[in-house]
Parts: sequence; structure tokens; C-alpha cells
Amino acid sequence: MGWFWADALPARATAQATAPHPIPTNGAEPPPGCPMHKSSATAAPSSPPPPPSASQSFTQAATSTTQSSTAPSPPPPETPSYISILNPLNYMPASIANTREHEDQTVNLPLSREPSTIPRGDGEGTWQYPSPQQMYNALLRKGYTDTPAEHVEEMVAVHNFLNEGAWNEVKEWERRFSGGLAKGWEACRRGEGGAQTWWRGGDDEEEPSLLRFMGRPGDMTPKARMLAFMAKVYPSQFPNNPPFDRHDWFVERRTRAGEKREVRYVIDYYSGPPEPTGEPVFYLDVRPAVDGPTAAVERAMRWGGDVWYRASGASVREELAKREQRR
Repeated sequence: MGWFWADALPARATAQATAPHPIPTNGAEPPPGCPMHKSSATAAPSSPPPPPSASQSFTQAATSTTQSSTAPSPPPPETPSYISILNPLNYMPASIANTREHEDQTVNLPLSREPSTIPRGDGEGTWQYPSPQQMYNALLRKGYTDTPAEHVEEMVAVHNFLNEGAWNEVKEWERRFSGGLAKGWEACRRGEGGAQTWWRGGDDEEEPSLLRFMGRPGDMTPKARMLAFMAKVYPSQFPNNPPFDRHDWFVERRTRAGEKREVRYVIDYYSGPPEPTGEPVFYLDVRPAVDGPTAAVERAMRWGGDVWYRASGASVREELAKREQRR
């Protein structure tokens, strides 16, 4: 669900995509012999060699034919792989046309692109969402030829809404843990509700940025696999509702010390029962990928801190303390 397009690739990436492995030239010949080794023009000409016999001519011709037939042919030029022509920032084709290309399209789609609120990792503003026409062309390129063109505008609106929600969740994680585990625990031990009121950020707090991302709808996360297994074992307690999409977002974390570190986030997209008015409902499960012990501790802190906060009655004690202060 997270499709963005970079306006242009860096020159270095483009050069690597067009010719990742230069083909060596096989027709090179050795340089000519040194002129000092040639016979002098004033030297006495030597007598010409006797003409070869018929048997010698036949043997030389046969040898020449055998050598020419067994000489290796030059290798065919290498064809760039599909991965090498993709945009490394979003693993999509480097250029998606923003024009009407297919004859089966029955309606005209808007060509304007909406900017997102997600900062780019290269510092060049924010990511841009695809236009409805670009989205439709991308769907056809991926093989979704049964997509009605008249529904693409609504799909783009939902697509943009979900990605903005996913980025807000990423910022909540970064707000807690960009300053270290100690600061993260100060927020997490107050539960989800208390962390919102605890935050006292200033203007010097740097917002994270999105370096790149990739969609992986066919690869279920370990958490999604576990929930699917629990739905089979306990169908009354766990709904059988696997995610319809998955994304990996690579975020640049910026600490107060000025350090930068890449953090991978995994996002599972779930659909829920529609509202009574017919509006669709979606759920997002955003968390840092367990690529190391730090990410595992962050996830345990946020989940365990909220559970402990509610189970220990801390919310009730805080509410009673607020009432005492009002008296």
C-alpha cells in the first residue's frame, strides 16, 4: 500500500543500472613489433623460400580450418536483470508514465500528485504519492488487469491515508526511543495514554526521515504467522484475518547527540469489518523489525510497559491523585 516515486535517480545509480558489469573487449590485438627488429632496407635480400608441396599445402589448410572452427565465439552481451532496472528507493520501476497508455482505460484519471508529510532521507523535501493515472499504470504493469479505472481515485485516497497513519506510528516509536532505552522506558512505563501526556519535546527534536521502502505482500511477518496459527487453534478468540499487505520501511533515526542510524520497520495492513455507514476499516501494526537486541528490547518495553501500567492499577491511582489535586 505504500507506493511513492522518486523524481529522478542519482547519476551513480543510473549508471550502475544501465551497465552493472562492463563487457570486456575481445577484439583487441597486440601492438605492432618494434621497428628496430625489422630487416633493414639496405640488407641483401634473402632468396625466396621454395614453394610448398601439395601435401604441405593440404596440411596447412586443414590446420587453419580446424583452428578457425574451434576458436571460441565471443560471449553474448549481458541483459540487465529486472532488479537492476528498479528504483532502489522503492523497488518499483524507475519511471511510471503519468499519461494514458492503455486502450482499455475508459475514463480519464487525474495526473496531479499529492505531496506527503513524510520527509525523504536525502533531504530533498517530502515523498510524493503517485497520481491516479500512475497508480492505474502501475497496477496494470503488475498484472492487475481487472482493476476498474473509475475506482482508482478512491484507491489512491485510501493508499495515502494509510501511509500517513503508518508514518505517524513510526514517529511515535522514534519519539520514545530515539533518545535511548532509558528515555524510552520513562515513556513506556506510563502506558500508551500516559506517554502522550509525558512527552515534553522541544523545537530541537529532529524528525526521522524515510530512506527507502519495499512492499512484500507475499512474505508474512513472524507475528502475522503466529496470529494465523492461533486463529486455527483458538478460532473463537483470534479472528482468521491475515494481513492483505506488508511493507518494510527503512527509517533514519536521529538522536540528540547528532548521530544517525538506520532502523527497519515492518508494517502489516489489516482490513476490518466495515462501519454501519459502509466505510471501510483498516488496522495497521507498525513496529521495529527485530534485527538486533535493541529492537527486541524496544518492543518488549512498549508492550510490557502498557500491560504493567494497566494491570498494576496505575491508571486508577493517577486518576485518584488528580482528584486530590482538584480539591
